Amino acid sequence: MRNGLAALVIAGGSLFFCVSAIAAPFSIQLGRDKMVIDTPVGFADTAAFGSPRLTEIAETIADASNRVLVFALADSDVRRFGAGDSLELRRYLLAVTPKARERERISPEQFAELVADTERNLAEPPASADFLAFLKTRPAGQSHLLAQLRRDPQVLSLLSGTMIPQPPPSMWRDAPPPTFKISTLTIALIGGRALYISAFSAYDSPADVTWIRSVTERWVEELRRLNR
Repeated sequence: MRNGLAALVIAGGSLFFCVSAIAAPFSIQLGRDKMVIDTPVGFADTAAFGSPRLTEIAETIADASNRVLVFALADSDVRRFGAGDSLELRRYLLAVTPKARERERISPEQFAELVADTERNLAEPPASADFLAFLKTRPAGQSHLLAQLRRDPQVLSLLSGTMIPQPPPSMWRDAPPPTFKISTLTIALIGGRALYISAFSAYDSPADVTWIRSVTERWVEELRRLNR
């Protein structure tokens, strides 16, 4: 019993040390330059875990034309991963850069063209801030623009949401209640590179919208500060 308890303490301490170490800023080589990356408090980058499963999840979330720079899990999911449990993935973060241009710096003018191309395909966001009510009227499984969070010469940040498809009801099972997810997509000119920065969250209440706005803004500003 004592040996088992000691093992748990050591394992827990090792996992805590691992999370703390991963949370420190680190560098990624992009062409001739190094980009300094950090994750917000409460999240840890998964690259140091060396897990093919986590790499596969990150590559599934990201577009195939992008290079994944950061796939960060919430600390609660880091603990689940360390214990061999299934990930909850209620909240997670992703940062990528286009593979075709990862070795090149881009000018402010080229970045402006990139943003213009992105905005050209955007739908109009809903007039009401009651995003849950809006998403309930939209087809399940489709992403819908909810709001533009920020627009300036170096940052375009968008909030989107979706209603998760559910299995149909049957004579043995009632229709499950609807569930929703929200995400941000931020295109930022950082260190001369175009970074696509995203935060993802389950959406149960306005508090989730407040959180995702805040973590997106803080992460973008921290990455800009580290790469001035």
